[in-house]
Amino acid sequence: MVVTHLELELCYRGKKLRGFTCRLTRSPHGVLPESAWMIAAQVILPYLVAGLGMVAAGIVMDIVQHWEVFKEITELFILVPGLVGLKGNLEMTLASRLSTAANTGQMDEPKQQWRMVWSNMALIQVQATVVGFLAAVAAVGLGAITKGRLELVEAAVLCASSVTTAFIAALTLGLVMVGVILGSRKVGINPDNVATPIAASLGDLITISLLAGVSSFLYWLKEMWYLPPVVCVFFLLLIPLWVIIALRCPPTGEVLRSGWQPVIVAMSISSIGGLILDKTVSDPHFEGMAVFTPIINGVGGNLVAIQASRISTYLHSWSNPGALPSRMAQHWPNPWVTFCSTGVNSRSARVLVLLLVPGHLLFLYTVHFLQGGHTAMTPTFITCYLCAALLQVVILLYAADLMIRWMWRRGIDPDNFSIPYLTALGDLLGTGFLALCFRAVLLFGPSGSGV
Repeated sequence: MVVTHLELELCYRGKKLRGFTCRLTRSPHGVLPESAWMIAAQVILPYLVAGLGMVAAGIVMDIVQHWEVFKEITELFILVPGLVGLKGNLEMTLASRLSTAANTGQMDEPKQQWRMVWSNMALIQVQATVVGFLAAVAAVGLGAITKGRLELVEAAVLCASSVTTAFIAALTLGLVMVGVILGSRKVGINPDNVATPIAASLGDLITISLLAGVSSFLYWLKEMWYLPPVVCVFFLLLIPLWVIIALRCPPTGEVLRSGWQPVIVAMSISSIGGLILDKTVSDPHFEGMAVFTPIINGVGGNLVAIQASRISTYLHSWSNPGALPSRMAQHWPNPWVTFCSTGVNSRSARVLVLLLVPGHLLFLYTVHFLQGGHTAMTPTFITCYLCAALLQVVILLYAADLMIRWMWRRGIDPDNFSIPYLTALGDLLGTGFLALCFRAVLLFGPSGSGV
């Protein structure tokens, strides 16, 4: 397919036409050329803003880990990656779905646009409520296995806190995503490049702050034993209303019927990362885990979500489900094809990898400047941390290329299925690699020396 892009500029003096400029761009490969500089220019600002939002989330996490509710109900640490991962499971998936719809002309008519918006908002409310409840059940179960006991009052507080946090965070971030995507289209920016980073910039901070505030409030009122169950039941009873609204739009109705597997599996994977966090955050040798976990997980999930959204839009634009386009004909590409070929998706992968190290250095300096994490910024720590972050993102970008090609060949929409798996994998890899980073610093690095 050959794509032709025509730009026409008319020059008037008064009411008379005095000249015009015509610019014609043709691409024989079915996609308009997008240079590395253009991709970087659109990605870098949202990426840095998102990273600073994750730094803020890490600082908040570093503070609230010492609150009484986090000391008494340690299962909250298991819950954190699962709830924070909801931005990957829900908001980033919403952003990818709406970005694809906007780029393929499905939101050009106002009536169709708002029906799609409200149906998608209702859909993520259903998913947030259900997954928030299941994440709490998983945290209670894992905590009971490791502790050997189950406290019913603490379990009720955990469930109510999780459902409330998931609902409010999904509503807030969903509205922000809708505004960002509609605004991006109006100013001529590709929403694939900016929507998911902005979701990430607010998602971690809002989710961790809400979880800390709601859980502290309910724990403070724990003598009113009936309050947490009432809160849970209230949000669960709203589910039928959101289902009715979501079913008004066929695409969201299809996701509502068949899109549960990725978000539930992703939540389960993130909960394993939460178990690692729960076991390390109280160890004095891993004292910085609380502040750095949201950063490394958030940046990795942010970058892979951008890539996944771009690949999905490319496939929706130039192919039909079940058959890969000619420029992506390989079913199982090797890493060289993913990162070093001439394709537009390979170019964006290189840009994202090149942005990783400078971004993380800025985020590390910001944490150091704000005196968060209680971790000495030694050369050993910085080197180990950057290696962990680089390995995480390279694995995620390659996994995204493989996974989306596999899904597309089987007629599965990657907008709805890929990002939850990838961000959950990012949470698990990030938390695991960060724990290994602290262990390596403990074994090989000089203690107590700062930079």
